[in-house]
Amino acid sequence: MLSTLIADFRIIFERDPAARNWLEVLLCYPGLQALCFHRLSYWLNQRGIPLIPRLISHLARFLTGIEIHPGAEIGKGVFIDHGMGVVIGETAIVGDYTLIYQGVTLGGTGKESGKRHPTIGKNVVIGAGAKVLGNLQIGNNVRIGAGSVVLRDVPSDCTVVGIPGRIIYRSGVKIDPLEHGNLPDSEAAVIRALVDRIESLEQQVQELKETQAEKKHRVSNLASEYCSIKDKDIREFLDGTGI
Repeated sequence: MLSTLIADFRIIFERDPAARNWLEVLLCYPGLQALCFHRLSYWLNQRGIPLIPRLISHLARFLTGIEIHPGAEIGKGVFIDHGMGVVIGETAIVGDYTLIYQGVTLGGTGKESGKRHPTIGKNVVIGAGAKVLGNLQIGNNVRIGAGSVVLRDVPSDCTVVGIPGRIIYRSGVKIDPLEHGNLPDSEAAVIRALVDRIESLEQQVQELKETQAEKKHRVSNLASEYCSIKDKDIREFLDGTGI
């Protein structure tokens, strides 16, 4: 247990540029504090001690805002950054060196018995507000975008974004775990493709109309009938996604 706690402590300095000294980390990082409480409650829970593990978990939630069931298996070097609102269910398994942000839920989808929470591989990054629900297998080196809802298994070395989560492969591209903004937006890409297609079709229709109309009406027709990507709502949406 001591070696695991040391790994939990050291990983903070590697993952968080705001970590300045060991005393600040010990006193002001709720993710580390929640893991310390959990290591104790998990140890007691594994030995069949009733009630006390759940009380420790409840106390940790009150102090840190992070709820980890005593039955959850948490690997070494796990970093829960900020952590407020994180929920990790009873049968969840979290691999070594996983990075979890605030608002993440590793939960179940019903009242089924047995293994009902996800298994997270090693070196996984789970963005803020992401939900991984059900007895899923999440591979190693997976990145789950902020706000995504994952309902299916995810193989290793890929990125998941959207609701429901869609797998986006990034072959041959090495992404730093802290580059949270470097994630694709598949929905915006599809919308852009559709807008481009509509724009092309409308332009063809306009050209057909122009062959039957007099030249003096061409400018007014373009201004009044031609719908382009310059429409305010569409432009603001696409600009907001960075595409």
